[in-house]
Amino acid sequence: MDAGALLYSPKFLSLVAPPDILVRSKSLRSDSFSGALFRARVRSQERCSIFRVSARTNVKVYADVESKSVPRSVKSEDSLDDVVLRSDDQESSVPWWEELPKRWVIVLLCFSAFLLCNMDRVNMSIAILPMSAEFNWNPATVGLIQSSFFWGYLLTQIAGGIWADTVGGKLVLGFGVVWWSIATSLTPVAAKLGLPFLLVSRAFMGIGEGVAMPAMNNILSKWVPVAERSRSLALVYSGMYLGSVTGLAFSPFLIHQFGWPSVFYSFGSLGIVWFSVWLNKAQSSPVEDPQLRPEERSLIAKDCASKEPVKIIPWRLILSKPPVWALIGCHFCHNWGTFILLTWMPTYYNQVLKFNLTESGLFCVLPWLTMAFSANLGGWIADTLVSKGLPVTTVRKGTDAFSQSGLYSNHQDIAPRYSGVLLGLSNTAGVLAGVFGTAATGYILQHGSWDDVFKVSVGLYLVGTVVWNLFSTGEKIID
Repeated sequence: MDAGALLYSPKFLSLVAPPDILVRSKSLRSDSFSGALFRARVRSQERCSIFRVSARTNVKVYADVESKSVPRSVKSEDSLDDVVLRSDDQESSVPWWEELPKRWVIVLLCFSAFLLCNMDRVNMSIAILPMSAEFNWNPATVGLIQSSFFWGYLLTQIAGGIWADTVGGKLVLGFGVVWWSIATSLTPVAAKLGLPFLLVSRAFMGIGEGVAMPAMNNILSKWVPVAERSRSLALVYSGMYLGSVTGLAFSPFLIHQFGWPSVFYSFGSLGIVWFSVWLNKAQSSPVEDPQLRPEERSLIAKDCASKEPVKIIPWRLILSKPPVWALIGCHFCHNWGTFILLTWMPTYYNQVLKFNLTESGLFCVLPWLTMAFSANLGGWIADTLVSKGLPVTTVRKGTDAFSQSGLYSNHQDIAPRYSGVLLGLSNTAGVLAGVFGTAATGYILQHGSWDDVFKVSVGLYLVGTVVWNLFSTGEKIID
């Protein structure tokens, strides 16, 4: 088919540079019409317009043009340069990823970063089994190695939040992924040099992963409207769960085929690939994105956090609020059991239930698959309830069982401008739970049983639930 359409106005000649044009066409054939239907988005320095153009075969037309345009600080009579849209035999189309709202591109990139985050974290829980046999480590040493990650992770929680809130989340998250990827790749070298080197390597990995949550929280507070907050956070955090699934599923295969060092080399290299995409596609806030569509920019600007960088952090005000302490306490209780599940379950399946390495990895996958599903389900439920007018506080407490919809969404609810710092604070408590929980588990197993390990975790979960429902809120308390 040779069909074309010409959009023309004498006023278009006022612009020097040709506009940027994206075209989507659809062939139409019927008894009364044979031609093409175009939907085009045309951008220039002064104006962004969307046109719907229909054209008959072999006929040049000047009509059937519907302009849906939003001028960018120019008068309505200003226009664009000459635009020619033409359909050939092969249909022109825009790749689907170019049509995604930019805020969801950011969400998906954060999701993939968190996927890598937990892949690099859980590989040690599988690799520790052949490593402990090779290096003759006892349970107390294994617990020390598992907890050494949290030494570095603890150091950068608050620092990462401050850094993200002041210089922007793009730089901080990018730094974190590169740092922990390099540390992951160096783990086999460190292990063969000796235990102190391995402990330092794991702590260095923790430093990189420690900035991820505060940086992500800062970015999403600027990009995602309140009505989409729960589902976006649920998707990002489900990346962590699916990262656990991927790491636990692939680690046994890699170890059997290539030896335990291959797990660290292969997983660590993926972070560099992610970083190259992140540099090209991400921005810390919509203000910094020149390619953002005007309609999406307007939607985000309505109810997202202030785009101005934070210069002074009101520590006294933040620490004086009971809901902040509810967040901190609940994060500690939540992470105690989570990190035991993350780091010790393969050992439990192997030593208590007598599963082999592959079976241990596969059974460890099941809780994380369930978490990934329930997190996204809870996110959609929470956003639906908020959009229907239910108070945010009620939603956050009602969806507490879906922790991403309750606990992890709450930082942006109560202090959107300081969400990075606030997550750094609460996650510091969560990291302390990881440090004490993983180390204490090794000590308990030398002097007690697995029953004792589980009793402590259940008790802390119950305490956290009570504190959350008594003191938390979903309303903004710090502006």
